[in-house]
Amino acid sequence: MLGIVETGSDPIAERRAAREVRTFKAVADDFLSLHAATKRKARTVAEYRRILQAHILPVIGARRIVDVRRADVARLHAGLVRTPYEANRTLAVVSAVWNWAARRDEVAAAGNPAKAIERYPGQGRERFLTSEEFSRLGDALRLAETTGLPWQVDNTKKAKHAAKAENRLRTLDPFGIAAIRLLILTGARLREILDAQWQHLDLERGVIFLPDSKTGRKPVYLSAAAQSVLASLPRVTGNPHIIPGERESAPKADLKKPWAAVTKAASLDGVRLHDLRHSIASIGAGASMGLPVIGKLLGHSQAATTHRYAHLDADPLRRAVETIGATISAAMDGKRGDVVPFAKSGGK
Repeated sequence: MLGIVETGSDPIAERRAAREVRTFKAVADDFLSLHAATKRKARTVAEYRRILQAHILPVIGARRIVDVRRADVARLHAGLVRTPYEANRTLAVVSAVWNWAARRDEVAAAGNPAKAIERYPGQGRERFLTSEEFSRLGDALRLAETTGLPWQVDNTKKAKHAAKAENRLRTLDPFGIAAIRLLILTGARLREILDAQWQHLDLERGVIFLPDSKTGRKPVYLSAAAQSVLASLPRVTGNPHIIPGERESAPKADLKKPWAAVTKAASLDGVRLHDLRHSIASIGAGASMGLPVIGKLLGHSQAATTHRYAHLDADPLRRAVETIGATISAAMDGKRGDVVPFAKSGGK
């Protein structure tokens, strides 16, 4: 020990410094309060916190952050194999916390324990509605706001005065139905429609100018059909939101109940509200509107996000295969006049 001291080292200071290295939980808490809460959306912060509390902190939260190894995170990832999407999100949160700590010189960026761990293959979550499904959805929406949709009696409870089956119909909240129609017609995100206010609407230009969204400021472009939906809505005194909620001055909290009722009536079990957004993109791509245009309509901040719909842009491929097929078929049938000649080398 005296020899170590003679060389200029301070073992006591080194042990004290080692004890002062923070746990992963302490760093994660600061990551949430100092970084995420000030630079990320509230829903993103809530998702970070959920994943940390559910998966990460129970396993590595008490360990010093510098002692967390790739093997620890790999075991954590493997333990979530039954939920691959959740497993990959967990890796992303570990990586985000580590990279933030590295920028504060608490750890080395190169030592990120989530790095080089192979993610589970992405599972396709996109669901595109067909024209026939849109037709059923439209029928269900019309019934919901006119005649009403059927409701079921809970057979596990006694209901002496329940209405007859043919009379068990109820109309849904018109604002909820209007919100669903706007999601169908604009491809906007759920909170973008629910949080929109009348002051953001510019009917002359056919746009809702959102001051804030998942990707920052964003215009939501309105078709004539979407503008017609908006024109049919009354304004609620004291509430600035286009889709008002039950609480004063607050927007509608969610669309879970009306969406569940409508999709059940339309036999669209498993279809999510977000699938309406995917369907807008699929229709645009199928009509060869171009990925940049689709990206702007949906408010994508990165081109890579829109590129997932590239395989749906089938028109150029369809025209190509028709031309090639017609040329080969004509040649095989002996109709040489219909064959497209290839130019000779040298332009001759």
